[in-house]
Amino acid sequence: MTTLQIAEEVAAALAENRPVVALESTLLSHGLPAPRNLAVAARLEKVVREVGAVPATIAVLDGVPRIGLTSAELDRVCSDDMLKLSLRDLGAAYALGRSGATTVASTTALAHQAGIRVFATGGLGGVHRGARETWDVSADLDVVATTPVLIVCSGVKSILDMGATLEVLETRSVPVVGYQTSRFPAFYRRESEFSVPWSVDNASQAAAVFAAGERGMLLVNPIPAAFEMDSALHDRLLAEGLQKLVDQDVRGKDVSPVLLEHFHTASAGVSLDANEELVVNNASVAAAVAVELFQ
Repeated sequence: MTTLQIAEEVAAALAENRPVVALESTLLSHGLPAPRNLAVAARLEKVVREVGAVPATIAVLDGVPRIGLTSAELDRVCSDDMLKLSLRDLGAAYALGRSGATTVASTTALAHQAGIRVFATGGLGGVHRGARETWDVSADLDVVATTPVLIVCSGVKSILDMGATLEVLETRSVPVVGYQTSRFPAFYRRESEFSVPWSVDNASQAAAVFAAGERGMLLVNPIPAAFEMDSALHDRLLAEGLQKLVDQDVRGKDVSPVLLEHFHTASAGVSLDANEELVVNNASVAAAVAVELFQ
């Protein structure tokens, strides 16, 4: 097994049994444009510290899995042309000395390997529309089902088949818990048509549910109301984006970057603000839960 390179601050926190929050790097390298991605990276780490936890942004640099990045390494992730590394890609990246940003699946696995119990991201991957023909289902679902890490996210992106995603999560016995909501969030929108089986009112309850369950868990946290995307704008952008995927024959792990890019460019920045605010809010909630786990 490849040895993790754990930043000194993160290693000290883990050794002293203090709260740590994992943060993914694909959001930065593939989900947000430069230079905004670097500003968001710094903001995410700042909000985690403000709540009382230690941030650990995760990436693979020159074949080495790094848990916690220096300022120079964050700058590199946000400016270099990074590969997008899911869990299946890690071995090749290690062996060939490649650099890449980690997805939800690979970040979750690496966080667990390092001993980190809480991870904040934007949205979970899931079952893609038309999966009956394409079999396009994100590796995120298997990883959360088999890895005892609490993932704080704003549901899944509306480009996915939410109903099918929730059915797979149920089949895999993944607890889906709403954070101050009874509805499953839809990323840019606070609510979807789907309910969640359980909800909690605060970080203390969320930590208690995770600790009692002893398995991977989704804590779904809606985007702050002030940054929720207008319904008509969202639906128009989604329809245009889905047609773009068909026209360009975009599939697999390229789907999300293409859709996000369309939302960002066609919404005049509205989706960029929404994306930033929802992931910052998720990082804050994740830090609060991590703090409660170590009370």
